Order: sequence, then C-alpha cells, then structure tokens
Amino acid sequence: MMRTSHFRTLLAGAALASLASPAFALDGADLLAKLNATYATSGVTISSSNVATDGSTVTLENAELKATGAEAPVKLGTITMDGVEEDGEGGYTVETVSFQDINVTEADATVSAKDIAINGVIIPGTVVPGTLESLLMYESATAGPVSVTSKGKEVFSMSGMEANITRMDGDAGLEFDATLSDLKADLTSVEDPKAKDTLAKLNMQTLEGKVTMSGSWELASGKLAVDEYAFDFKDVGRLNLALEFSGYTLDFLKGMQEAIKAAEANPNKEEANAAMGMSMMGLVQQLTFNSASISFEDASITRKLLDYAGGEQGVSGDQMAQSLKGLVPIMLAQLNMPELQNQIAAAVNTYLDDPKSITISAEPKEPVPFPMIMGAAMGAPNTIPQVLGVTVTANDEM
Repeated sequence: MMRTSHFRTLLAGAALASLASPAFALDGADLLAKLNATYATSGVTISSSNVATDGSTVTLENAELKATGAEAPVKLGTITMDGVEEDGEGGYTVETVSFQDINVTEADATVSAKDIAINGVIIPGTVVPGTLESLLMYESATAGPVSVTSKGKEVFSMSGMEANITRMDGDAGLEFDATLSDLKADLTSVEDPKAKDTLAKLNMQTLEGKVTMSGSWELASGKLAVDEYAFDFKDVGRLNLALEFSGYTLDFLKGMQEAIKAAEANPNKEEANAAMGMSMMGLVQQLTFNSASISFEDASITRKLLDYAGGEQGVSGDQMAQSLKGLVPIMLAQLNMPELQNQIAAAVNTYLDDPKSITISAEPKEPVPFPMIMGAAMGAPNTIPQVLGVTVTANDEM
C-alpha cells in the first residue's frame, strides 16, 4: 500500500508539473508570426505593441493592419483570440477572434459597430503555395449593430452582418456567402435641394432592405463564380449581379501583389504607375470570361419614376412610357449593333408596359480569353455583343 500511494503521489506531481510547465504555454509571438506568414498571400501584415497569453487566450494589444498599396495602417485596437489550440503540426486553431467595438467621430459624423468577430479560424503551421494551406481560413465572420450618425441624427444603420466560408471536398476550393441585414437609410437628411425634392415626390423618406452574396472559388482553375450579389430594397426592387471568370489563381494574386509592391518601392511615381499598368495588362491576359448578368426585379419604383419624369414634362406616367418607347430605338441606332438594338428595344417596350423584371446577360458559347475581349474593344467594338453572347430580356422568370 505504501508503494502504491507513493506511486500515485509521483503521478499527480508529474501531472501538475507538466501542466504548469512553460513548455506547454502558448507562444503568442509564434502565432502572430504564422498569422502574418499566411496573410502574406493577401498582401496584409498585422502588428502589435504587445502579445499577451493567458491560458488558451491570446491578446494582441494596439494592433494595426497594413495592406499592400495602403498609405497608412488601419488601427484595430485590442484583438482577443479565445479558444486557441496548437494543431500538432505547428499551426493553430482559434474558436473566436473578437475585435474592439468601433466608435469613430470625424467632423459631425460618428460611425459605430459592435460585436465584431471571426469564428473557427485556422492558422497553418507551414504555408503551402497553391493550396488552401497558404490562406487564413475561417468558418464565419459576424458583426452586430452598425450605426452612422450625422449632426446627432442617425442616417444609416444595419442590424448585423454574417459571412460564411466552406471548404469544398478535397480542398478543391471554397464556397462562400454573406448577408447584410436590416439596412436602413434616412433619406430626409439629403441636403441637395434638387435631390431632396425628387425624393419627396417619389415618397421616399427611408430606404430599407438587405444585401446578399454567394459564390464559389475553385483553386486549380481559378474559377471565381459570384452567383448572387443582390441589393434588395423595399418599395424599390432587387438588383442582382452575377459574374464568372477563370484564371483567378493564387499565382495570379501573387503577381498582383508583387506588381503593387514594386510600384510602392519605386520613388518615381509616374514610372511606377506605368510599370504597374503594364504588369496588370500582362496579368489580365491570364483571365477568361465565362459569363455575367445583371437583372432588376421591380417593386414599384419604375411607375413612380415614370410618374415623376412625366410630371416634370407635364405629361402622365403612361405618356412618358410611350415617349421612351419611341426614343430608345433612336438612341440605340448609334451603336451599329442591329440584332442587339432590336433585343433592347423589345425588352424595354415589354418592361415599360408591365414593369416586372429586365435582364442583361452575357453567356458566350465558349469561355472567351480577356485578350480577345480587349482586341474586340479596340478594333471592332460593335462585335463585342457577339463575342460575349449578350442578350436582353424582360419579364422572364428568374
């Protein structure tokens, strides 16, 4: 029994000693160094006047963010990382990264934002070029209420923001989405007399809505697809932009950053800008256009605009619509694109008769390299609609 008790005491002592040993404490400086090694892919550097660790919490004091091309760093204040753990491969995982609330006043305007955080952060131990291990990954980013006041009156607010990132199978790429919720703008604060009068006649004292976005990015091909980038506002309508192109690889991003850094290092700014322009032209050669579209779904704003424009001309909204139908073909005749001109005129007529939706799409039969688009723009601009497969439709189901 004596030996057993002594053995247990030794085990307990060893356990306590190991827990208290500095060898098992988090190395905040190493975490920050690896964070910056990963951020280098994005051309961003984070600095801190002091890195403090307390258990599984790492705090960056007086943190600043410097982006490539930016004239001055952005002051972030105190950044708190909770639930920090080593991943066994030299990297770290962080449950939550919390930022200081923002409350900045300049002149008569004040901007405030609360509850800013990033969740599920992964900081790789070794940056592996061409893979997701070269990027700072996270699961979600959130922000609470945002408010902008001018002369003591709130002119803009947002209840919150959320963005999510998901890895594709086999780390082939990323899927992402974001939402800005409950956006509100006070339009009565507009000071320009003409704009104020126009808004009053349109009966638009406030603007309320949301912004949503979703898409994906494939690592190997560099295919970036923004499936939805929508601005949806009450009593106005929903404007949605979509775009897909390829060649936006990590090598492409690296080339952009190197061009910007080279320009920053050149004291001759005129020469630097010219060199960066040439570099960018070379990089654009790597991109390929796949598709794009812009669509608008009306929520009563079209009729209001027609009534307003008609009132300014002394006619009714319906009469204004008929007048526009006659003007559109005349204006389009200068384009020298007969097929597209007819499509636009037909779509405008349909939309003005019954405002529901209108869509402009560009979907070529095969992906088009950007150099081909640039060549068409310089040599024969009237061929661009054929090159890109442009179509215009109205009141179609979307």
